Amino acid sequence: MTNKLVIENLRFRPVRTVLSVLAIGIEVVMILTIVGISRGMIVDSQRRMRGVGADVLVRPPGSSVLSLSSAPIPEKMVGFIERQPHVTLAVGAVNQQVGGVTFVTGVDLARFNQLNGGFRYLKGGPPRQPNDLLVDRYYAQQNKLKVGSTVQLMNRPWHVCGIIEEGKLARVVVPIQVLQDLTSNAGKISQVFVKVDNPANTDAVVTALKAKLPSYLIYSLEEFVSLISMDHVPGLSEFIGVIIGLSIIVGFLVVFLSMYTAVLERTREIGILKALGASPSFILGILMRETLILAICGSVVGIAFSFVTRWLIMTLVPGSLSQYIVPDWWPIAGAIALAGALLGSAYPGWRAARQDPIEALSYE
Repeated sequence: MTNKLVIENLRFRPVRTVLSVLAIGIEVVMILTIVGISRGMIVDSQRRMRGVGADVLVRPPGSSVLSLSSAPIPEKMVGFIERQPHVTLAVGAVNQQVGGVTFVTGVDLARFNQLNGGFRYLKGGPPRQPNDLLVDRYYAQQNKLKVGSTVQLMNRPWHVCGIIEEGKLARVVVPIQVLQDLTSNAGKISQVFVKVDNPANTDAVVTALKAKLPSYLIYSLEEFVSLISMDHVPGLSEFIGVIIGLSIIVGFLVVFLSMYTAVLERTREIGILKALGASPSFILGILMRETLILAICGSVVGIAFSFVTRWLIMTLVPGSLSQYIVPDWWPIAGAIALAGALLGSAYPGWRAARQDPIEALSYE
């Protein structure tokens, strides 16, 4: 009987119910989208690093895990590293940020092919002219590029000579010497990818290089990939915490306003229930059950919306952002939405439970 009363109360005010559910859904989708984008960008970075095919990575002193847009390493370091025991190949690369999260990588394509078999060309082929560049599928999709298109980067026009499969280096790749000259880094590189003769010798190579290059950051590839995580990105956890806090505030305010309005609208109804013997806990329970239904429905809507935001991101800006669906966060986001909703309904519920039945029945 009580559950039927709760359902009928929600159905009797469809606009308020739908708006409350949508607002809670927005709260949930905010959390899932931010977490999904964070995880997507991290997983994408991990996949790109593994796609290089190296066993060891040498990076300059003080460099960040996720961003590297300078070239402080002398290019002759490549030859030095390649002469070390158990090293079969060393390949230098230059990274240059060209806006937002988009980077251009300069690399010797012939040596890069030896490192991992090279790129898989979906259309076109490798650069043959100084203004040729390669773009991956997602960058081409986002910017509506095809082989033969012209794209403006770093204050100069480039000719798209090939579209490659994503998952190796940056989304835009050019010959290393071209990028060195363009960024005034002749003879300099950003990092060195190292191939070892046997994976079992990786740790020995890392140890030997650290002894000879004590100021450089030298990792096995798996060690470096493990560092690309939410815990190692400065400010990311705090940013997600801020979004969650804002989401709780949104849920609290929406449910508070909805339930407070509902209590005012149902003053006479509450008076009748109390006159018939309903206890304060019964009145409070009705409002809390309504809140619980709104929170559950809103969470389901928010989860559904996260698929929509992922589709939008992967359709409109796949070259800039990547969003993952995060099922492990569904119960967390739902619990956060429920907590905000229950907090929002606490005062209206308490006010309804304390109403005097005589005053409520005389309310106009």
